[in-house]
Amino acid sequence: MGGSHHHVTPGSEPKKDQNLQAIKDARIPLAWRDTCSHILIDLNKCRRDTWWNPNKCEHERHIYEECEYNAYLQRVEAKVQEDKIRKSMD
Repeated sequence: MGGSHHHVTPGSEPKKDQNLQAIKDARIPLAWRDTCSHILIDLNKCRRDTWWNPNKCEHERHIYEECEYNAYLQRVEAKVQEDKIRKSMD
């Protein structure tokens, strides 16, 4: 139980350093510009190319959703570390 047993698929890692011009050129809305925007560019291109067919782009969607999950895990871990530091200062 517990622990970080999540297997990360290659290419689904959140990135802090992103090509902001490519994100802007892909017209990614501001609300969706996060550490996984680089994957959303490819997913949205696939969606447009296939007329939003739900049977297409499954791999790209999986990679994007996994990236979002990995970003969530990173935020949780950062909060846990922050709480530990704050508790040790008290």
